[in-house]
Amino acid sequence: MSIDDRIERAREAYERAVYGGDTSALSDAEQGLDAVEADAALARGLILHARLQAASTGAGSSSGSSSGSSSGSSPGSSPAEDPAELPLFERALASYRALGDPRGEAEALFWIGCLHQFIRRDDQTAVPYLERSCLLAEQTGDRSTRSEALRHLGIAAHRAGRLDEARERLEESSRLRREIGALPGVASNMIGLAYIAAAQDRRAEALATLDEANAIAGAHGAHAIVSHIEQARAQI
Repeated sequence: MSIDDRIERAREAYERAVYGGDTSALSDAEQGLDAVEADAALARGLILHARLQAASTGAGSSSGSSSGSSSGSSPGSSPAEDPAELPLFERALASYRALGDPRGEAEALFWIGCLHQFIRRDDQTAVPYLERSCLLAEQTGDRSTRSEALRHLGIAAHRAGRLDEARERLEESSRLRREIGALPGVASNMIGLAYIAAAQDRRAEALATLDEANAIAGAHGAHAIVSHIEQARAQI
């Protein structure tokens, strides 16, 4: 049900209660508005995160990584955190849980984990959120959120030196992204896979992977990803 539909249902419930004395629809309408507020909180958090990530990219940092940037394998300064971002994601998480919406819960958990990893450089705190997100996304058939969680679990494994695990996570994330048609995301994952290949002394494979990633990103107008590919090529 769309946001407009939920708001319209609330108006209709109001009229039925005030004019007809029928209050039976008020609770359902209120729940619908709770869902709208959860969606809005999550979306506002995403806007703040996008602004922060764009600022980080503009400053030349390729570390950390949100869903569209590089693998997090290269060092860099942490972007400045907007203090409003985490409370928005936490509000969304609490609302989705209260509503019994595990799909929404999975997405909110992912973004909390992403914040701890990308902004705070705290994988120890991030990983439990990402693991729970991945599990719930799998249970609800949300391939998009699961692909994101797997990607960032791969980043955590890469940082910890568990290269085989990191590769498996990124490859599974890429498989899901291909299934849903998120090809710029596939190109983004390939940057991480190239870093891993280079770390395992497979430099030729790493460069070939970047070539393929560049072709995908270029074909889909993913200019930020192309920039990260060039950074990775220079490092490798």
